Amino acid sequence: MPRLSRRIRLAALVLAWLCPVWSTPVAAEENGGRQWSAELGVGVEYDSNVSVDEVDVTSSQGDYALTLDAGFALKQPLSGSANAALTYDFSSSNYREFSEVDRQTHMFGLDLNVSYAGMNPGITLYYIDSRLDGSQFLQLSRYSPYVSGFLSKRWFARGAYVYSDKTIQNQEARDATTHAGEGDLYFFVRGLRTYFNFGYRYRNENARADQYDYLSNAVKLRFIQRFELFSRLTKLELAWRYEDRKYQSDTPSIGEKRHDQRNRLRVDYQIPVFARGAIQFFAGYADYDSNYPPAAYDQTLVGTRFFYTW
Repeated sequence: MPRLSRRIRLAALVLAWLCPVWSTPVAAEENGGRQWSAELGVGVEYDSNVSVDEVDVTSSQGDYALTLDAGFALKQPLSGSANAALTYDFSSSNYREFSEVDRQTHMFGLDLNVSYAGMNPGITLYYIDSRLDGSQFLQLSRYSPYVSGFLSKRWFARGAYVYSDKTIQNQEARDATTHAGEGDLYFFVRGLRTYFNFGYRYRNENARADQYDYLSNAVKLRFIQRFELFSRLTKLELAWRYEDRKYQSDTPSIGEKRHDQRNRLRVDYQIPVFARGAIQFFAGYADYDSNYPPAAYDQTLVGTRFFYTW
């Protein structure tokens, strides 16, 4: 079989990351073009301010949580240029003290894409069901047509339109539909060993209650570096995210329009311990500034996770 060019092989790996479940590893086994992969992870983390962001609830107290993650992906060629991917992800966080916010999330995904004239148009569909303390909390459906492709040898771009519909149990005023546009630009310094990712997203959320309608502009910057340590290829990721969220109607409790500015920093370091297993260490800091007091707080998150892939 002829070798694929470096650019095509790199594009294949990038597109694998852009499929619905970001944590699912590259496929480990093939059967007539069909590929599957799975991942299982367990960890522990400390959250300095246990909160439920979707409903602006914070405890101003810290707690430890045991985390569990599992994922499965199946990729199937449909023709010479079309592909499909089915994914399922499960995650849970169980706190030592704040059991009322123990969270379990099921996420189902479908990705359909084709290769055409050096580009990869496609569509992703998600369904997410998230529960708090075993009770229904959040259901979200998301539909996103996209197009991606290399602009040059080192530059890769992806653009997408996103429509989502969310329902929050016992919080009907916050039920909302969202229209968003987003774009990502990747610059590969040394292929997948060293690269940068810059992203922008515009979001227009229309909630059932006018006070929760908002327009949002968000940017992100990520740096990924892989390097050898004791003959093993480790991975370091640095990330910064900023969102400026402007609400369109007065919030009754403050008598004016709400305005949020959110800064988040995160560092992840991943070390392989054997062929399919690795340990991840991570730390993050969030600074949320708002004229609506319940949404103004800071938060520190540190933890570690062991995961195994097939």
